[in-house]
Amino acid sequence: MPLLSAILLVPVTTLVVLLLMPKRAVRGIRLICACSGLLTCALGLQLWVGYDPAMGGIQFEEMIPWVAAMGISYHLGVDGFGTVLVMLNAIVYFTGVLTMWDLKTRVKEYFAFMVLLVIGVFGVFMSLDLFFFFFFYEIAVVPMYPLILIWGSGNKEYAGMKLMLFLLAGSALLFPGLLAIYHHAGLNTFDLIALSQHAFDAEFQIFVYPFLYIGFGVLAGLFPFHGWSPTGHVAAPSAVSMLHAGVLMKLGAFGVLNIGMRLLPEGAAYWAPAFSVLAVVGIIYGAFVAMRQTDFKFVIGFSSVSHMGIVLLGLNLAVLGTAGADALNGAVFQMFAHGIMTALFFSTAGYIYDKAHSKTLADFGGLGTQMPRAVSIFILAGLCGAGLPGLASFWAELLVFLAALKIYPIAGAIIIIGLVLTAIYILRVFNVAFFGPPNPKWENLRAMDMSGLHLLPRAILIAALVIFGFVPRLMLDLINSTTMAFLDAF
Repeated sequence: MPLLSAILLVPVTTLVVLLLMPKRAVRGIRLICACSGLLTCALGLQLWVGYDPAMGGIQFEEMIPWVAAMGISYHLGVDGFGTVLVMLNAIVYFTGVLTMWDLKTRVKEYFAFMVLLVIGVFGVFMSLDLFFFFFFYEIAVVPMYPLILIWGSGNKEYAGMKLMLFLLAGSALLFPGLLAIYHHAGLNTFDLIALSQHAFDAEFQIFVYPFLYIGFGVLAGLFPFHGWSPTGHVAAPSAVSMLHAGVLMKLGAFGVLNIGMRLLPEGAAYWAPAFSVLAVVGIIYGAFVAMRQTDFKFVIGFSSVSHMGIVLLGLNLAVLGTAGADALNGAVFQMFAHGIMTALFFSTAGYIYDKAHSKTLADFGGLGTQMPRAVSIFILAGLCGAGLPGLASFWAELLVFLAALKIYPIAGAIIIIGLVLTAIYILRVFNVAFFGPPNPKWENLRAMDMSGLHLLPRAILIAALVIFGFVPRLMLDLINSTTMAFLDAF
Protein backbone atom coordinates (compact mmCIF):
# COMPACT_ATOMS: atom_id res chain seq x y z
CA MET A 1 0.00 0.00 0.00
CA PRO A 2 1.29 3.53 -0.76
CA LEU A 3 2.77 5.14 2.35
CA LEU A 4 0.56 8.23 2.54
CA SER A 5 -2.64 6.25 2.13
CA ALA A 6 -1.39 3.88 4.83
CA ILE A 7 -0.85 6.80 7.23
CA LEU A 8 -4.33 8.11 6.48
CA LEU A 9 -5.98 4.68 6.70
CA VAL A 10 -4.62 3.95 10.19
CA PRO A 11 -6.85 6.53 11.96
CA VAL A 12 -9.71 5.85 9.50
CA THR A 13 -9.62 2.14 10.40
CA THR A 14 -9.29 3.06 14.07
CA LEU A 15 -12.43 5.19 13.87
CA VAL A 16 -14.42 2.38 12.24
CA VAL A 17 -13.28 -0.09 14.91
CA LEU A 18 -14.14 2.37 17.69
CA LEU A 19 -17.66 2.83 16.34
CA LEU A 20 -18.18 -0.93 16.35
CA MET A 21 -16.88 -1.47 19.88
CA PRO A 22 -19.18 -1.48 22.92
CA LYS A 23 -18.90 1.54 25.21
CA ARG A 24 -17.97 -0.60 28.19
CA ALA A 25 -14.75 -1.85 26.55
CA VAL A 26 -12.85 1.15 27.88
CA ARG A 27 -9.47 -0.57 28.17
CA GLY A 28 -9.73 -1.95 24.65
CA ILE A 29 -10.64 1.49 23.27
CA ARG A 30 -7.59 3.04 24.93
CA LEU A 31 -5.26 0.30 23.67
CA ILE A 32 -6.55 0.52 20.10
CA CYS A 33 -6.06 4.29 20.02
CA ALA A 34 -2.59 4.00 21.56
CA CYS A 35 -1.57 1.37 19.00
CA SER A 36 -3.01 3.56 16.25
CA GLY A 37 -1.00 6.55 17.43
CA LEU A 38 2.18 4.49 17.74
CA LEU A 39 1.71 3.08 14.24
CA THR A 40 1.20 6.53 12.72
CA CYS A 41 4.43 7.66 14.43
CA ALA A 42 6.28 4.70 12.93
CA LEU A 43 4.88 5.40 9.46
CA GLY A 44 5.57 9.12 9.87
CA LEU A 45 9.18 8.32 10.73
CA GLN A 46 9.38 6.11 7.65
CA LEU A 47 8.07 9.04 5.60
CA TRP A 48 10.65 11.38 7.13
CA VAL A 49 13.55 9.01 6.48
CA GLY A 50 12.29 8.12 3.00
CA TYR A 51 11.90 11.70 1.79
CA ASP A 52 14.91 12.62 -0.36
CA PRO A 53 16.00 16.26 0.26
CA ALA A 54 18.39 16.10 -2.70
CA MET A 55 15.46 15.46 -5.02
CA GLY A 56 13.09 17.90 -3.28
CA GLY A 57 9.63 18.64 -4.62
CA ILE A 58 6.54 16.48 -4.23
CA GLN A 59 7.29 12.86 -3.30
CA PHE A 60 5.25 9.74 -2.38
CA GLU A 61 2.64 10.91 -4.87
CA GLU A 62 -0.63 8.99 -5.35
CA MET A 63 -3.55 9.80 -7.65
CA ILE A 64 -6.94 8.17 -8.25
CA PRO A 65 -9.62 9.96 -10.33
CA TRP A 66 -12.69 10.69 -8.18
CA VAL A 67 -15.16 12.93 -10.03
CA ALA A 68 -13.55 13.22 -13.46
CA ALA A 69 -16.19 15.57 -14.88
CA MET A 70 -15.21 18.25 -12.33
CA GLY A 71 -11.50 17.45 -12.22
CA ILE A 72 -11.60 16.10 -8.65
CA SER A 73 -9.12 13.37 -7.78
CA TYR A 74 -7.80 11.60 -4.70
CA HIS A 75 -4.34 13.11 -5.08
CA LEU A 76 -1.85 12.82 -2.23
CA GLY A 77 1.77 13.84 -1.95
CA VAL A 78 4.15 15.68 0.37
CA ASP A 79 7.07 18.05 0.02
CA GLY A 80 9.50 18.87 2.83
CA PHE A 81 6.93 21.09 4.57
CA GLY A 82 4.21 18.43 4.49
CA THR A 83 6.58 15.71 5.72
CA VAL A 84 7.49 17.74 8.81
CA LEU A 85 3.85 18.47 9.64
CA VAL A 86 2.67 14.88 9.11
CA MET A 87 5.25 13.83 11.68
CA LEU A 88 4.09 16.59 14.04
CA ASN A 89 0.49 15.37 13.84
CA ALA A 90 1.54 11.77 14.47
CA ILE A 91 3.52 12.72 17.59
CA VAL A 92 0.76 14.91 19.04
CA TYR A 93 -1.85 12.22 18.26
CA PHE A 94 0.06 9.48 20.08
CA THR A 95 1.01 11.62 23.08
CA GLY A 96 -2.54 13.01 23.23
CA VAL A 97 -3.99 9.52 23.56
CA LEU A 98 -1.57 8.71 26.39
CA THR A 99 -2.32 12.04 28.09
CA MET A 100 -6.04 11.19 28.26
CA TRP A 101 -5.46 7.59 29.39
CA ASP A 102 -7.31 8.13 32.67
CA LEU A 103 -10.44 9.59 31.03
CA LYS A 104 -13.59 7.95 32.39
CA THR A 105 -16.44 9.98 30.87
CA ARG A 106 -17.84 8.74 27.54
CA VAL A 107 -14.47 7.33 26.54
CA LYS A 108 -15.63 5.83 23.23
CA GLU A 109 -17.18 9.05 21.96
CA TYR A 110 -14.22 11.15 23.06
CA PHE A 111 -11.62 9.08 21.23
CA ALA A 112 -13.87 8.78 18.17
CA PHE A 113 -14.08 12.58 17.82
CA MET A 114 -10.36 12.90 18.52
CA VAL A 115 -9.48 10.36 15.82
CA LEU A 116 -11.82 12.12 13.37
CA LEU A 117 -9.94 15.36 13.99
CA VAL A 118 -6.61 13.59 13.39
CA ILE A 119 -7.91 12.16 10.09
CA GLY A 120 -8.76 15.67 8.89
CA VAL A 121 -5.34 17.02 9.85
CA PHE A 122 -3.47 14.23 8.06
CA GLY A 123 -5.64 14.78 4.99
CA VAL A 124 -4.87 18.51 4.86
CA PHE A 125 -1.11 18.00 5.10
CA MET A 126 -1.18 15.37 2.31
CA SER A 127 -3.83 16.62 -0.14
CA LEU A 128 -2.79 17.87 -3.57
CA ASP A 129 -6.38 18.39 -4.67
CA LEU A 130 -8.11 21.62 -3.69
CA PHE A 131 -11.49 19.91 -3.15
CA PHE A 132 -10.07 17.26 -0.83
CA PHE A 133 -7.93 19.86 0.92
CA PHE A 134 -11.05 21.83 1.89
CA PHE A 135 -12.95 18.63 2.69
CA PHE A 136 -10.30 17.43 5.14
CA TYR A 137 -9.92 20.96 6.51
CA GLU A 138 -13.57 21.02 7.56
CA ILE A 139 -13.33 17.48 8.98
CA ALA A 140 -10.48 18.67 11.20
CA VAL A 141 -12.32 21.74 12.47
CA VAL A 142 -15.80 20.39 13.26
CA PRO A 143 -14.91 17.88 16.06
CA MET A 144 -13.55 20.70 18.21
CA TYR A 145 -17.09 21.82 19.07
CA PRO A 146 -18.34 18.57 20.66
CA LEU A 147 -14.95 17.88 22.25
CA ILE A 148 -15.12 21.18 24.12
CA LEU A 149 -18.87 21.14 24.75
CA ILE A 150 -18.98 17.62 26.24
CA TRP A 151 -15.56 17.10 27.87
CA GLY A 152 -14.54 20.70 28.51
CA SER A 153 -14.64 22.66 31.75
CA GLY A 154 -15.56 26.16 32.88
CA ASN A 155 -17.60 28.24 30.47
CA LYS A 156 -17.42 25.54 27.82
CA GLU A 157 -20.69 26.38 26.03
CA TYR A 158 -19.52 29.93 25.35
CA ALA A 159 -16.02 28.76 24.35
CA GLY A 160 -17.35 26.10 21.97
CA MET A 161 -19.82 28.45 20.30
CA LYS A 162 -17.25 31.24 19.96
CA LEU A 163 -14.76 28.82 18.42
CA MET A 164 -17.26 27.52 15.88
CA LEU A 165 -18.48 30.98 14.89
CA PHE A 166 -14.95 32.22 14.24
CA LEU A 167 -13.89 29.12 12.33
CA LEU A 168 -17.07 29.07 10.27
CA ALA A 169 -16.49 32.74 9.43
CA GLY A 170 -13.00 31.78 8.26
CA SER A 171 -14.42 29.00 6.11
CA ALA A 172 -16.97 31.45 4.70
CA LEU A 173 -14.04 33.49 3.36
CA LEU A 174 -12.15 30.46 2.10
CA PHE A 175 -14.97 28.86 0.13
CA PRO A 176 -15.56 31.69 -2.37
CA GLY A 177 -11.82 32.25 -2.66
CA LEU A 178 -11.13 28.62 -3.55
CA LEU A 179 -14.06 28.51 -5.98
CA ALA A 180 -12.82 31.70 -7.62
CA ILE A 181 -9.42 30.07 -8.19
CA TYR A 182 -11.04 26.99 -9.73
CA HIS A 183 -13.32 29.05 -11.98
CA HIS A 184 -10.78 31.70 -12.99
CA ALA A 185 -8.15 29.14 -13.96
CA GLY A 186 -10.57 27.56 -16.44
CA LEU A 187 -8.68 24.26 -16.31
CA ASN A 188 -11.63 22.19 -15.05
CA THR A 189 -9.44 20.73 -12.33
CA PHE A 190 -8.92 21.10 -8.60
CA ASP A 191 -5.40 19.68 -8.87
CA LEU A 192 -3.00 21.89 -6.92
CA ILE A 193 0.00 21.11 -9.09
CA ALA A 194 -1.86 22.05 -12.27
CA LEU A 195 -3.29 25.19 -10.64
CA SER A 196 0.14 26.25 -9.34
CA GLN A 197 1.47 26.14 -12.91
CA HIS A 198 -1.29 28.43 -14.14
CA ALA A 199 -0.43 32.13 -14.33
CA PHE A 200 -3.31 33.99 -12.66
CA ASP A 201 -3.40 37.66 -13.60
CA ALA A 202 -2.09 40.11 -11.00
CA GLU A 203 -5.42 41.87 -10.36
CA PHE A 204 -7.14 38.58 -9.59
CA GLN A 205 -4.36 37.52 -7.22
CA ILE A 206 -4.39 40.81 -5.34
CA PHE A 207 -8.18 40.66 -4.93
CA VAL A 208 -8.48 37.00 -3.88
CA TYR A 209 -5.38 36.57 -1.70
CA PRO A 210 -6.83 38.37 1.39
CA PHE A 211 -9.80 35.97 1.35
CA LEU A 212 -7.40 33.05 1.66
CA TYR A 213 -4.97 34.69 4.06
CA ILE A 214 -7.61 35.87 6.52
CA GLY A 215 -9.72 32.73 6.08
CA PHE A 216 -6.80 30.48 6.95
CA GLY A 217 -5.37 33.06 9.34
CA VAL A 218 -8.40 32.82 11.63
CA LEU A 219 -7.40 29.23 12.42
CA ALA A 220 -3.73 30.26 12.74
CA GLY A 221 -4.53 32.83 15.45
CA LEU A 222 -4.06 35.87 13.20
CA PHE A 223 -4.52 39.17 15.06
CA PRO A 224 -7.22 40.56 15.40
CA PHE A 225 -9.18 37.36 14.60
CA HIS A 226 -7.59 35.31 17.39
CA GLY A 227 -10.19 35.75 20.15
CA TRP A 228 -11.64 32.24 19.84
CA SER A 229 -8.30 30.55 20.49
CA PRO A 230 -7.36 31.33 24.14
CA THR A 231 -11.00 30.91 25.19
CA GLY A 232 -11.12 27.51 23.51
CA HIS A 233 -7.84 26.48 25.13
CA VAL A 234 -9.11 27.23 28.62
CA ALA A 235 -12.32 25.24 28.21
CA ALA A 236 -10.90 22.25 26.30
CA PRO A 237 -9.64 19.02 27.92
CA SER A 238 -5.87 18.49 27.88
CA ALA A 239 -5.43 16.43 24.70
CA VAL A 240 -7.88 18.64 22.80
CA SER A 241 -5.80 21.69 23.73
CA MET A 242 -2.74 19.75 22.58
CA LEU A 243 -4.31 19.11 19.18
CA HIS A 244 -5.83 22.59 19.02
CA ALA A 245 -2.57 24.48 19.57
CA GLY A 246 -0.22 21.74 18.40
CA VAL A 247 -1.67 20.98 14.97
CA LEU A 248 -4.97 22.77 14.25
CA MET A 249 -3.40 26.22 14.33
CA LYS A 250 -0.75 24.87 11.94
CA LEU A 251 -3.50 23.99 9.45
CA GLY A 252 -4.18 27.69 9.06
CA ALA A 253 -0.53 28.57 8.53
CA PHE A 254 -0.08 25.63 6.15
CA GLY A 255 -3.13 26.79 4.17
CA VAL A 256 -1.60 30.26 3.78
CA LEU A 257 1.66 28.66 2.63
CA ASN A 258 0.47 25.80 0.46
CA ILE A 259 -2.65 27.38 -1.08
CA GLY A 260 -2.41 31.15 -0.81
CA MET A 261 1.30 31.69 -1.44
CA ARG A 262 1.78 28.79 -3.84
CA LEU A 263 -1.18 29.63 -6.10
CA LEU A 264 -1.18 33.43 -5.79
CA PRO A 265 2.47 34.53 -5.41
CA GLU A 266 1.91 38.07 -6.74
CA GLY A 267 -1.00 38.56 -4.37
CA ALA A 268 1.17 37.29 -1.49
CA ALA A 269 3.96 39.72 -2.37
CA TYR A 270 1.52 42.64 -2.69
CA TRP A 271 -0.14 42.09 0.68
CA ALA A 272 2.95 40.91 2.61
CA PRO A 273 3.88 44.33 4.09
CA ALA A 274 0.38 44.90 5.50
CA PHE A 275 0.04 41.37 6.85
CA SER A 276 3.55 41.57 8.32
CA VAL A 277 2.31 44.49 10.44
CA LEU A 278 -0.58 42.36 11.73
CA ALA A 279 1.85 39.55 12.55
CA VAL A 280 4.16 41.86 14.51
CA VAL A 281 1.20 43.33 16.40
CA GLY A 282 0.07 39.78 17.21
CA ILE A 283 3.51 38.92 18.60
CA ILE A 284 3.55 41.90 20.95
CA TYR A 285 -0.16 41.84 21.81
CA GLY A 286 -0.13 38.12 22.69
CA ALA A 287 2.92 38.59 24.92
CA PHE A 288 1.48 41.65 26.70
CA VAL A 289 -1.87 39.99 27.36
CA ALA A 290 -0.19 36.77 28.55
CA MET A 291 1.63 38.85 31.19
CA ARG A 292 -1.71 39.84 32.74
CA GLN A 293 -3.34 36.41 32.91
CA THR A 294 -4.03 34.58 36.15
CA ASP A 295 -4.94 31.20 34.60
CA PHE A 296 -2.38 28.64 33.40
CA LYS A 297 -4.23 27.94 30.18
CA PHE A 298 -4.91 31.58 29.36
CA VAL A 299 -1.18 32.27 29.66
CA ILE A 300 -0.43 29.43 27.24
CA GLY A 301 -3.31 30.44 24.95
CA PHE A 302 -2.10 34.01 24.49
CA SER A 303 1.46 32.74 24.27
CA SER A 304 0.31 30.68 21.28
CA VAL A 305 -1.10 33.80 19.62
CA SER A 306 2.28 35.46 20.07
CA HIS A 307 4.31 32.49 18.81
CA MET A 308 2.02 31.90 15.82
CA GLY A 309 2.64 35.56 14.98
CA ILE A 310 6.27 34.55 14.43
CA VAL A 311 5.12 31.87 11.98
CA LEU A 312 2.92 34.30 10.05
CA LEU A 313 5.63 36.96 10.03
CA GLY A 314 8.11 34.45 8.62
CA LEU A 315 5.70 33.51 5.83
CA ASN A 316 5.20 37.17 4.89
CA LEU A 317 8.90 38.02 5.05
CA ALA A 318 9.67 35.06 2.80
CA VAL A 319 8.42 36.94 -0.26
CA LEU A 320 9.95 40.32 0.53
CA GLY A 321 13.71 40.07 0.22
CA THR A 322 16.95 38.13 -0.09
CA ALA A 323 16.48 36.71 3.42
CA GLY A 324 13.32 34.92 2.30
CA ALA A 325 14.85 31.46 2.66
CA ASP A 326 15.74 32.07 6.31
CA ALA A 327 12.26 33.46 6.99
CA LEU A 328 10.46 30.52 5.40
CA ASN A 329 12.72 27.90 6.98
CA GLY A 330 12.18 29.57 10.34
CA ALA A 331 8.42 29.76 9.89
CA VAL A 332 8.06 26.04 9.08
CA PHE A 333 10.53 25.09 11.82
CA GLN A 334 8.45 27.20 14.23
CA MET A 335 5.29 25.33 13.20
CA PHE A 336 6.88 22.10 14.35
CA ALA A 337 8.63 23.49 17.43
CA HIS A 338 5.57 25.40 18.62
CA GLY A 339 3.36 22.37 18.03
CA ILE A 340 5.52 20.16 20.23
CA MET A 341 6.06 22.88 22.85
CA THR A 342 2.38 23.73 23.28
CA ALA A 343 1.46 20.04 23.39
CA LEU A 344 3.91 19.71 26.28
CA PHE A 345 2.57 22.87 27.92
CA PHE A 346 -1.08 21.83 27.79
CA SER A 347 -0.52 18.19 28.73
CA THR A 348 1.35 19.30 31.86
CA ALA A 349 -1.03 22.11 32.78
CA GLY A 350 -3.90 19.67 32.28
CA TYR A 351 -2.26 17.14 34.59
CA ILE A 352 -1.89 19.76 37.33
CA TYR A 353 -5.52 20.80 36.86
CA ASP A 354 -6.76 17.19 37.00
CA LYS A 355 -5.05 16.71 40.35
CA ALA A 356 -5.64 20.13 41.94
CA HIS A 357 -8.86 21.15 40.14
CA SER A 358 -7.52 24.67 39.81
CA LYS A 359 -5.84 26.57 36.98
CA THR A 360 -5.37 29.82 38.91
CA LEU A 361 -1.71 30.74 39.38
CA ALA A 362 -2.23 32.48 42.71
CA ASP A 363 -3.85 29.38 44.21
CA PHE A 364 -0.50 27.61 44.19
CA GLY A 365 2.90 28.91 45.26
CA GLY A 366 5.76 26.56 46.06
CA LEU A 367 4.25 23.86 43.85
CA GLY A 368 7.76 22.91 42.77
CA THR A 369 8.37 21.17 46.09
CA GLN A 370 5.06 19.31 45.94
CA MET A 371 4.99 18.20 42.28
CA PRO A 372 8.65 18.49 41.23
CA ARG A 373 8.38 16.32 38.10
CA ALA A 374 5.30 18.04 36.67
CA VAL A 375 6.71 21.48 37.49
CA SER A 376 10.10 20.65 35.95
CA ILE A 377 8.41 19.60 32.71
CA PHE A 378 6.32 22.79 32.64
CA ILE A 379 9.45 24.87 33.24
CA LEU A 380 11.22 23.14 30.34
CA ALA A 381 8.28 23.94 28.04
CA GLY A 382 8.39 27.55 29.28
CA LEU A 383 12.10 27.86 28.57
CA CYS A 384 11.46 26.51 25.08
CA GLY A 385 8.82 29.21 24.60
CA ALA A 386 11.35 31.80 25.72
CA GLY A 387 13.77 30.59 23.01
CA LEU A 388 16.40 28.88 25.18
CA PRO A 389 19.37 27.63 23.07
CA GLY A 390 19.43 23.83 22.90
CA LEU A 391 15.67 23.58 22.37
CA ALA A 392 13.92 23.48 18.99
CA SER A 393 12.18 26.87 19.10
CA PHE A 394 15.51 28.70 19.46
CA TRP A 395 16.51 27.98 15.86
CA ALA A 396 13.07 28.74 14.48
CA GLU A 397 12.80 32.11 16.21
CA LEU A 398 16.41 32.97 15.39
CA LEU A 399 15.91 32.45 11.65
CA VAL A 400 12.77 34.62 11.53
CA PHE A 401 14.42 37.23 13.72
CA LEU A 402 17.51 37.47 11.48
CA ALA A 403 15.33 37.71 8.37
CA ALA A 404 13.27 40.49 9.96
CA LEU A 405 16.42 42.45 10.82
CA LYS A 406 17.57 42.25 7.20
CA ILE A 407 14.23 43.07 5.57
CA TYR A 408 12.43 45.25 8.15
CA PRO A 409 14.91 46.35 10.85
CA ILE A 410 12.12 48.05 12.83
CA ALA A 411 10.11 44.81 12.87
CA GLY A 412 13.23 42.97 13.99
CA ALA A 413 13.68 45.40 16.89
CA ILE A 414 10.04 44.96 17.89
CA ILE A 415 10.44 41.19 17.85
CA ILE A 416 13.28 41.56 20.36
CA ILE A 417 10.79 43.30 22.65
CA GLY A 418 8.39 40.37 22.12
CA LEU A 419 11.09 37.87 23.11
CA VAL A 420 11.84 39.86 26.27
CA LEU A 421 8.13 39.98 27.14
CA THR A 422 7.91 36.22 26.61
CA ALA A 423 10.69 35.68 29.14
CA ILE A 424 8.92 38.02 31.57
CA TYR A 425 5.52 36.29 31.53
CA ILE A 426 7.10 32.83 31.66
CA LEU A 427 9.23 33.79 34.67
CA ARG A 428 6.17 35.37 36.29
CA VAL A 429 4.33 32.04 36.08
CA PHE A 430 7.32 30.26 37.59
CA ASN A 431 7.58 32.78 40.42
CA VAL A 432 3.88 32.93 41.31
CA ALA A 433 2.97 29.24 41.03
CA PHE A 434 6.12 27.17 41.46
CA PHE A 435 8.57 28.93 43.78
CA GLY A 436 8.40 30.38 47.27
CA PRO A 437 6.97 28.72 50.36
CA PRO A 438 4.65 25.80 49.56
CA ASN A 439 0.94 26.20 50.16
CA PRO A 440 -0.18 23.65 52.82
CA LYS A 441 -3.45 23.27 50.90
CA TRP A 442 -1.63 21.19 48.27
CA GLU A 443 0.30 18.80 50.51
CA ASN A 444 -1.81 15.94 49.13
CA LEU A 445 -0.30 16.57 45.66
CA ARG A 446 3.06 15.14 46.77
CA ALA A 447 1.68 11.65 46.25
CA MET A 448 0.16 12.56 42.86
CA ASP A 449 3.23 13.74 40.99
CA MET A 450 3.87 12.32 37.51
CA SER A 451 5.21 8.79 37.28
CA GLY A 452 5.17 5.78 34.97
CA LEU A 453 2.72 6.11 32.09
CA HIS A 454 2.08 9.77 32.88
CA LEU A 455 5.72 10.59 32.19
CA LEU A 456 5.87 8.74 28.85
CA PRO A 457 4.02 11.23 26.59
CA ARG A 458 5.85 14.17 28.14
CA ALA A 459 9.19 12.39 27.69
CA ILE A 460 8.44 11.87 23.98
CA LEU A 461 7.64 15.57 23.51
CA ILE A 462 10.74 16.64 25.45
CA ALA A 463 12.90 14.33 23.34
CA ALA A 464 11.61 15.98 20.15
CA LEU A 465 12.39 19.47 21.47
CA VAL A 466 15.91 18.47 22.58
CA ILE A 467 16.82 16.44 19.48
CA PHE A 468 15.91 19.22 17.06
CA GLY A 469 17.37 21.78 19.42
CA PHE A 470 20.81 20.17 19.37
CA VAL A 471 20.70 18.83 15.80
CA PRO A 472 18.65 21.41 13.85
CA ARG A 473 20.04 20.13 10.54
CA LEU A 474 17.71 17.14 10.82
CA MET A 475 14.88 19.62 10.31
CA LEU A 476 16.52 22.34 8.23
CA ASP A 477 17.90 20.04 5.53
CA LEU A 478 14.43 18.63 4.96
CA ILE A 479 12.68 22.02 4.95
CA ASN A 480 15.29 23.83 2.89
CA SER A 481 14.99 21.30 0.05
CA THR A 482 11.47 22.62 -0.51
CA THR A 483 12.09 26.25 0.43
CA MET A 484 14.45 27.04 -2.43
CA ALA A 485 12.12 25.64 -5.11
CA PHE A 486 9.11 27.28 -3.46
CA LEU A 487 10.69 30.74 -3.50
CA ASP A 488 11.51 30.49 -7.20
CA ALA A 489 7.90 31.51 -7.83
CA PHE A 490 8.67 34.90 -6.29
